[in-house]
Amino acid sequence: MTEVAAPKPSLAFFDAVALIVGIVIGAGIFQTPALVAANSGSDIAVLLFWLAGGAASFVGALCYAELATTYPDVGGTYYYLKRSFGRIVAFLFAWARMTVIQTGSIVLLAFVFGDYASQIWRLGGFSSSVYAAMAILFLTALNIIGLQQGKWTQNLLTAAKVLGLLLIVVIGLTVSASEVPSVPDTSSGGAIGLAMVFVLLSYGGWNEAAYISAEIQDFRRNIVRSLLASIGIITAIYLLINLAYLRGLGLAGMAQSEAVAADLMRRLWGEGGAVFVSLLIAVSTLGALNATIFTGARTNYALGQDFSVFAFMGRWQKRPSAPKEAFILQTGIALALVLVGTFTRKGFETMVDYTAPVFWFFFLLSGISLFVLRRREPHVQRPFRVPFYPWTPLLFCLICGYLLYSSLAYTGVGATMGVLVVAAGIPLLLWNRYRQRPN
Repeated sequence: MTEVAAPKPSLAFFDAVALIVGIVIGAGIFQTPALVAANSGSDIAVLLFWLAGGAASFVGALCYAELATTYPDVGGTYYYLKRSFGRIVAFLFAWARMTVIQTGSIVLLAFVFGDYASQIWRLGGFSSSVYAAMAILFLTALNIIGLQQGKWTQNLLTAAKVLGLLLIVVIGLTVSASEVPSVPDTSSGGAIGLAMVFVLLSYGGWNEAAYISAEIQDFRRNIVRSLLASIGIITAIYLLINLAYLRGLGLAGMAQSEAVAADLMRRLWGEGGAVFVSLLIAVSTLGALNATIFTGARTNYALGQDFSVFAFMGRWQKRPSAPKEAFILQTGIALALVLVGTFTRKGFETMVDYTAPVFWFFFLLSGISLFVLRRREPHVQRPFRVPFYPWTPLLFCLICGYLLYSSLAYTGVGATMGVLVVAAGIPLLLWNRYRQRPN
């Protein structure tokens, strides 16, 4: 009998916690606090939003832990959706990941880089967009020619991110805002929903991290412990960062900021402090951007192998070793989105609008797939079962549904465009099926 390869339990508890924390804490936390503050009526509301985001993430992580340990597959969400709803839904997810979710995330990170790079050296009226486009082109070129970042480079980029976070917390908590203007209470239903869209963007990544659950030692005991510990650490860090911003800038100062970390440092240490922290954040963002470009092209390559309509992306050049066509298409889509972000609202916000409805729609389907697979495959061994079933996954689905509604109802033109782009995948799917019909 041929032995089936399966993930091996090689990660200790602390390894799992470090991985999850490292994946989740990204560049978004340097941008979203200002947008959350703009949709909050008080300091307490800001902190409650971030606390609620941690709780929502933990609920979702428990659901993904059952899916990941029961169906360990590198396809992740694609595999769960395919197993639950069939190839059509799985194709639409893969299409959405290529055209909206992954490319939108690339551009979102690029705009964070552009906003902070512009604090160092401004390139005219469209400075952030110019920096964003240049970063995407430069990093894509490096990946195509096969020049990968080494271990030490990635470690330095991570260290820059951690140093930036520590500086923000220490400086913000040791300095009190002097007279800061107040803002009117804007905590309406729409403001709450939109604030949570931005909050959970910064918590994004735990769904990817939950895939390692099949590799955690003594998972029956450690899976919940590692998820609880890591999301608890992340929540504590996010609360401290926002408390630092509130003390250093005040609610109005946060809400009006384009680069909140730089503005905090500028307040205490002048332009030198703003330039220093902006440099740290810009460098660390480049690392996250490079990783997103790298993985995005590879998922597009897999899509090209599974569906003949995208066969051109399923080719892998040998020297240097890279999916060149997948990189080129991804870059073309990303640059088009940079233009959209430039000529609508602020680039970062527009990309949140563009990606959020699609992201939360497929997240909702992932939660529903847990119910479908439990009912359809009751005899499949489940190493980890989500506690308090069916209430926990039901709560997760309700959270996803509310965020889907909020991201459609309270965002701008970017949301409509994202939905239309996903819908455009339907005729491509029909064409793909027509081409595969026997003559």
